[in-house]
Amino acid sequence: MIFTYNKEYVGDVLMVIVADGKGQDVTVERKGKVARVYIEETGQTVAWNIFEVSSLVDLSGNGQVFLTDEQIAALNAELSQEGFAESLVNDKEPKFVVGQIVELTPHPDSDHLNICQVNVGDKTVQIVAGAPNAAQGLKTIVALTGAMMPSGSLIFPGKLRGEDSFGMMCSPRELGLPNAPQVRGIIELDDSAVAGEAFDSAKHWKN
Repeated sequence: MIFTYNKEYVGDVLMVIVADGKGQDVTVERKGKVARVYIEETGQTVAWNIFEVSSLVDLSGNGQVFLTDEQIAALNAELSQEGFAESLVNDKEPKFVVGQIVELTPHPDSDHLNICQVNVGDKTVQIVAGAPNAAQGLKTIVALTGAMMPSGSLIFPGKLRGEDSFGMMCSPRELGLPNAPQVRGIIELDDSAVAGEAFDSAKHWKN
């Protein structure tokens, strides 16, 4: 789940993105302060909007926010009180981590994409990428499923030209890093970076 909050531009509303609606028709069910957004055809919940959220928990930040277990419990109590059977899940794992490309093969249906197997610490994920500098052994920063990019775009599992992709390898520009080169290519980390460690701009960006 991705939690976003921007009181100045959106109002006192916590937006919780649960899944990618993929352009399907959605409808909204609202009870009190809580609105559930779901796909009409399947009933699958894709988002929650919790209005007047500062009356329930103390929030600060602008963009993606990370909540404590106590805050999640307070919000779930509100959902339950309004009669919703579902609950919010607090995923506190880092969403931007060091990854190392351990295998790279050309995409069978593209002349510029590669299918990469990327070690992100506790697992290996498949990512389809078009970065010209992607190479076996390269360490870079990976935005995992559930990440919100500085641009506001969200990372969900998807397919590129028919091949599964579970994240995105990031360029310095996409990460919003200072003095980022305005050219294509994922960030290249030195050998001291450890696969799976959380991205730290002070540690991983030397420019």
